[in-house]
Amino acid sequence: MSIRLYIGNLPKEEIDRQELQAVFAEEGDGVTTKLIKDRKTGKCRGFGFLTVNNDEQADQIIEKYNGLLFKDTPIKLEKALPRTKGEEGGEEQPQTPKPVLQGTSAPVPSSNKEGSRRREKSKKSRRGGGGSSVRETAANVETEAIQPDPRWAAKLEKLREMLAAQATN
Repeated sequence: MSIRLYIGNLPKEEIDRQELQAVFAEEGDGVTTKLIKDRKTGKCRGFGFLTVNNDEQADQIIEKYNGLLFKDTPIKLEKALPRTKGEEGGEEQPQTPKPVLQGTSAPVPSSNKEGSRRREKSKKSRRGGGGSSVRETAANVETEAIQPDPRWAAKLEKLREMLAAQATN
């Protein structure tokens, strides 16, 4: 079973795949490299992949070549994350963590089913004959309003009270 290794911190200039392959040449023919380039400029995007025969060889190569200088920059080697469903045979993307909402540890959802339902409802009401009124739509928006983070709700309420007191003075 072949193992893929991520090669990071490559210089973002015109690099040839053979140059990168030459670095790992002493490991044998079973080691192949793939350099990820920008489609428009043809320059290296700063990373690539190395395919080796087995897990033991992968560990040895990581120990041996991690931090090795390639064109005056130390390369970073680690086991690659598995491919995602969206990647078919085209250019591979490094996996990045999903954005996190400020003050929470939950990732931001990639699709909002509630939002799409809300849009469907609004489209129906524009077409007419739906019987939906402006008051019903406003009530739906109020019930689906964003609630404050419960960890800060008490402090937020105190702040509102202080602002209300200042406004009356």
